[in-house]
Amino acid sequence: MNPIVQPAVAKPPITDSPFNLAGRDIWVMGGAGYLGGATVKMLAEHHAKVLCADLPGRAHEMVGREGLSGQVTAADLDAGDCGAISDFFRKQSEARGVPDGLVVMTYKSFPKTLETLLPEEFDEANHVGLTATFLMAREAGERMAGKGRGSIVLFSSMYGTVAPDPAMYPKPLTPNPIEYGVGKAGLQQMARYLAVHWGAQNVRCNAISPGTFPNPAAQSHEEFVARLKGKCPMGRVGQPEEIAGAVLFLVSDASTYVTGHNLAVDGGWTSW
Repeated sequence: MNPIVQPAVAKPPITDSPFNLAGRDIWVMGGAGYLGGATVKMLAEHHAKVLCADLPGRAHEMVGREGLSGQVTAADLDAGDCGAISDFFRKQSEARGVPDGLVVMTYKSFPKTLETLLPEEFDEANHVGLTATFLMAREAGERMAGKGRGSIVLFSSMYGTVAPDPAMYPKPLTPNPIEYGVGKAGLQQMARYLAVHWGAQNVRCNAISPGTFPNPAAQSHEEFVARLKGKCPMGRVGQPEEIAGAVLFLVSDASTYVTGHNLAVDGGWTSW
């Protein structure tokens, strides 16, 4: 009786330096912000060719300010425009080829209370956060699947896992808005779904859930930052490079067997 022979599964090559992104093209959507800028910079430092897209003018300003123009290409993209997304990915793929990695950091929310948020604002926020992310991931993922390789990183949040503690936001502060958390929870499921959908084509999809990373404007509110630190098991807020390192891990060969995962980078916030 002949033994059953399982078909061989191609294993992705792993280099001697798995964090070296030389020869890789990584696209970062929404890459000009506080966390995005640090991410783009770290990817470039690890020798990736980077495409940084953001709302008109933002990526160009950030790339110029950080002195990254030699390795990073700045581009304009309004993620709220579905037609623009398809056109953007078609043109960039024709010019650059299929991306090796896609990082989607775009989002929208409104600084309103639960009682005052309008239905159309809820829809608009999740159109940018969920629908646009789905379209960008599909545009890249289908191309990656044809190539047989790729890594997609979606950006969720600790507030996609837990609700905001009202004690952190005494009046006149407004708790992290509901449409933000709802959308971020959806991105965790989207990462799992896409990981399963393209797994056989060696296209990985994961999510990152940042915790407390107050931007420079928020850091000026010392009492607020102190409350955040007090609630976090590590007793401090995060630094943007700590998010960038998580992205580097997920787009590199250091994580070739990681897919469908939500990586919490929150100092332990969601542990209790």
